[in-house]
Amino acid sequence: MTLRGRLTTAFLVVVLGPVLLGSVFVGMTVATVRRDRAVERLDHAATTVRTAIGAVCRQLQAVADAVAVLPTADRRLAADQLIARGLAAEITIGRTGSAPPAHWRDCADPADVGVAAIAARAQAPGVTVAAGQVLDAAFVDRLAASSGAEVTLLSGDGAGAAPTESTEPPYARSHVAALAAGLPSAGHGDGQVRRTTDGDRFVRRIALAPGQPLPLAVSVPGGGPTGLYALLIGADLAVAAVAVLVARWLARSTTRPLADLVWAAGRVADGELDTRVPVLRHDELGRLASTFNRMTRELRTYVQALTASRDQLRGHLAILGDTLSSTHDVHRILRVILQTALSATGARGGVVLLIDPADHVLVARCAEGLSGRWDVPETELPGLRVPLGEGVLGTVAATGVAQRGSHPGGEPPCRTYVAVPICAPPTVGDPLVPGEATGSAAPVVLGVLALYDRLGMDEFDDADLMTLRTFAGQAGVAVHNVRVHEEAQRLSLTDPLTGLWNYRYLRESLRREVERASRFGRMLAILVLDLDHFKNVNDTYGHAAGDTVLGEFARRIRLGLREVDVAFRQGGEEFVVLLPETDGFGAATVAERLGAAIRDIPVPIDRRRADAADEDPVDRIPVSVSIGIAVYPDHGGTAQEVLDAADDALYAAKNAGRDRYRMAAPGVSPGRPRCADDRATTRPGGPQTPRQNRGR
Repeated sequence: MTLRGRLTTAFLVVVLGPVLLGSVFVGMTVATVRRDRAVERLDHAATTVRTAIGAVCRQLQAVADAVAVLPTADRRLAADQLIARGLAAEITIGRTGSAPPAHWRDCADPADVGVAAIAARAQAPGVTVAAGQVLDAAFVDRLAASSGAEVTLLSGDGAGAAPTESTEPPYARSHVAALAAGLPSAGHGDGQVRRTTDGDRFVRRIALAPGQPLPLAVSVPGGGPTGLYALLIGADLAVAAVAVLVARWLARSTTRPLADLVWAAGRVADGELDTRVPVLRHDELGRLASTFNRMTRELRTYVQALTASRDQLRGHLAILGDTLSSTHDVHRILRVILQTALSATGARGGVVLLIDPADHVLVARCAEGLSGRWDVPETELPGLRVPLGEGVLGTVAATGVAQRGSHPGGEPPCRTYVAVPICAPPTVGDPLVPGEATGSAAPVVLGVLALYDRLGMDEFDDADLMTLRTFAGQAGVAVHNVRVHEEAQRLSLTDPLTGLWNYRYLRESLRREVERASRFGRMLAILVLDLDHFKNVNDTYGHAAGDTVLGEFARRIRLGLREVDVAFRQGGEEFVVLLPETDGFGAATVAERLGAAIRDIPVPIDRRRADAADEDPVDRIPVSVSIGIAVYPDHGGTAQEVLDAADDALYAAKNAGRDRYRMAAPGVSPGRPRCADDRATTRPGGPQTPRQNRGR
């Protein structure tokens, strides 16, 4: 069933149900009241009839008594006078013990038999006087007039024969007589009321009793109020017709706007957001239509905003993807990630901080929209440092748990914020990256991505938190990859044992420094260092002790150099130092300082790492170094020539007794033999590590 049908049915049930029930109740009530009134009228009529008959009997008794007391000669005359006055219909005077006329019924001796008159008798000496009243139509009419009901004098034979006299309509006499004959004539039947079979009369039989010797029945009209019933039926039909019309109108007026809403909702579901519902009324349905129209307008605005945001996000993601795949610039990658996160969440400002592995503090790498928020100049904001565990950002970095909420003041002052940790990808533990523990089950926090104050008044929600975690994950992967790349690049150019730059980076740095010195007309000094008798250290104390000596030697070299100076391990125990903008005198000073730093303090080693030949464990190993010095452009016009000149000077220092330095001779062609044991040795070409068998 449709909604319109259900509404119509419900309305008709609600309206017509009470009307019909009320009509039935009124009809039943009217019938009951009419019967009760009929019973009351019958009771009144019966009482009146009994009273009237009793009065007649008393009157007859008085007449008989009056005649009986008179002298015999006067009795007949008095009787005639009483009859003439209408006090009795007939008066008989007989001997004592004589029977009354046939069909006379003594008032004091009731019987349910046929009767033509009622009489009262009086006794006198030798005489019985009987005064009678004929039961004719006039008598019955008088009873009916006094009682207000129809009166029927029954035959009294007990078989329901035709009535003797009756004031009933002719068509009802037989029905009333038959019904009254079936009622008891004495005792408790006196109060019974019955209705004729045709429903036209209510009948009651008056019980026989002393003073009421007649078989009588009284009746009142019993027909229902046909006019009232017709009126009720007509009213019900009229109400039903009106209710049907009203129900149809209500159902139509109620469901039509709903049908319009259903149609419009279907159009909106199909993507037609311009659909509107006509507002034709100002009730609840009208307000519903207005709300629907406002909802579609807001929905259209939201869809347009989402579409624009989606397009913008796609553009940022494309830029992010290109950036991640085409560069290893951490600052650029983090800035693109921050801009994309700001666009995706609608935040007003944000910052990306990374943990400095050396100091274990958060360092701001890029920020946007935070001008005037922090108590530092905007130009210094990228260098902002936050200790781990301090404030919201430090807590997020220390615990690795994201936070969001309201933060009215602090770092920086804002209305709402969200901060997530930037973690390394699950495959952490790369030994190439400092600060990432190998095999660590917990995620390694690399930094923090924080956003502040969404556009509008809304706070950041769980969806923003999930989005920010996604970008933080991308940032973690990017930072991890860049660090791995940088570390791999560093390892490809450094010596893993000493931490100094390797021979490959030496060739590149030497070429670059020579070009710079040539371009600006500056000098470049080169030191070539070689540990004396290092082979004996390995043979005597073991290679572990030799590694310790090499590491300590490299550390002392770094301590003895300027920040602009660069040290390299060329191979084995041979090292190279580049001294930009340094002449021969300055290079000699550095060489003397380095030689003293190596010579004066023996290298301490762990006893467990020393493999001494004797039984006494060794704590310190004395070492010395020989140094060759060459200066560009005094000792060569190219990088290779200067390096060869410094190498030849090193051999000169070796031949001079070791533990000293020598300056390359001016004008001497690099690579020329300097001593007898050098003549048989030639320097290998190409980028190989220099030879190690020239008596070092």
